Amino acid sequence: MPTVIAHHDVKDTKHWLASPKRKEIFEPIGVTNIRTFVDPQKPNRVGLVMEVADMDRLVAFMKTKPAADAMEHDGVLPETLVILVQS
Repeated sequence: MPTVIAHHDVKDTKHWLASPKRKEIFEPIGVTNIRTFVDPQKPNRVGLVMEVADMDRLVAFMKTKPAADAMEHDGVLPETLVILVQS
């Protein structure tokens, strides 16, 4: 199971950190062990480290309306999203 790092900017870091959306949307597609991070130099830049059982499923899900709605709810700026996969 690969470890994935994702980072992006958000509108409101406190809101993003408190949001239950990550767990709600990612757990049903097999994403586990989600950990959150905040850039101390630029607090609106945040990141996740997570274990992903099926990368194809995650990539397909990220193109859906529920994923876009969750990002909007969490204040994610989608144009800043970068996903890195353990090699």
